[in-house]
Amino acid sequence: MDFSKLIIAVVIPAYRVEGEIEAVLQGIPEYIRQIIVVDDASPDASAGRVAAATALDNRITLLRHNKNLGVGGAMITGFQKALALNAEIVIKLDGDGQMDPLYIPRLIAPLAEGEADYAKGNRFRDFHSLQQMPLVRRIGNLGLSFLTKAATGYWNIFDPTNGYFAIRADVLAQLPLEKIDKGYFFETSMLSQLYLLDAFVMDVTIPARYRNETSSLSIYRVLIEFPFKLMRMLIRRMILKYFIFDFSMMAIYLLAGIPLLLFGLIFGITKWVQYAQLGIAAPTGTVILPTLSVILAIQILLSAIEIDLNAAPRKAISKALTK
Repeated sequence: MDFSKLIIAVVIPAYRVEGEIEAVLQGIPEYIRQIIVVDDASPDASAGRVAAATALDNRITLLRHNKNLGVGGAMITGFQKALALNAEIVIKLDGDGQMDPLYIPRLIAPLAEGEADYAKGNRFRDFHSLQQMPLVRRIGNLGLSFLTKAATGYWNIFDPTNGYFAIRADVLAQLPLEKIDKGYFFETSMLSQLYLLDAFVMDVTIPARYRNETSSLSIYRVLIEFPFKLMRMLIRRMILKYFIFDFSMMAIYLLAGIPLLLFGLIFGITKWVQYAQLGIAAPTGTVILPTLSVILAIQILLSAIEIDLNAAPRKAISKALTK
C-alpha cells in the first residue's frame, strides 16, 4: 500500500528531550502528513528546538502546555489535534529516540489493511535487543505484563505497556479521552478503553533502542501505584463486560466462585485460630467444609478464567483504508 495516500499523523510527547528531539524529527518518513509535538511544560530547550524545526518542515505543529500533565496528558492533547486535522492513522512516537521511525510501516500496515484497530510494539520477541534492556525495566515489564493482561482483558498480547503504537483515528474518536490516565499508566488505560469497544489489538515485533537515559519506572509505581490501579481496572472491566454489557455463564461463575472462595478462606482461618487457641483438634466436618469450598471455588474460577481468555477481541472493528 502507498502510505503517502493516507493521512497519517505522528504525535510526540516532549519533555526533557532537547538532546534527541531534532534527530527524531529528522528521522520521520516523508509520507507522514502531520507531526504534532506536544511540549509538556518542559523546563529545557525542547520547545525552542522544535519551534526552529518548524521553519524547515511545514508538517510540524508545536503545541505547548503551561503545566506539566504527564505523558498521557500530552498524548490526549496530540490526539485531539490529530483528529481535528482529519488524520486516519495516529502514531505515538517518543521524543527521546528510543522508538525507531523505520518500524512505522510495521505498525500502520495492519491498520491500513483493516486487520487491526490498534498495533503496538513488542520488545520481548527480539532477544538481541532484549539483552540491551536495563535489568530494572526487564523485571518491571515482565511483572506488569501479566497483571496488565488480566486487568485489560487482552490476554493475547505481550509487552502491553509498550508505548510505541499506532491507532486508527475512527477508533480513537470513539474513546472517552477524558477518562484516559494522564500519567505513566496511559498505555494500560488506553488498552482498557479499547477492550470495551471490542477493538482488536495486534502485537508487532519492534526492538527498542536503549542508550544511557534514566528509567522512569519507579519501584513505588511498580509495587504500590500500578497494582492498585490494575485491580480497580480489572473489577471495572468484569462488571461492565459480564454484568452490564452482557450476562453470561461468566457472571454466574463469578457470583458463585468468589463467595465460595471467601467463605472457605474466612471460615477455615477463623476455625483454625479458634481451635489452635483451645489446643484441640478441629472436628472433621469443620476441616472438610472450608476445604471443599476452596477447591470448588478454584475450579469454578478457573472455568471463568478460561472464558475470559477466549473473550479477547480477535477481529478488527474498522475497515480497510482504500486509497
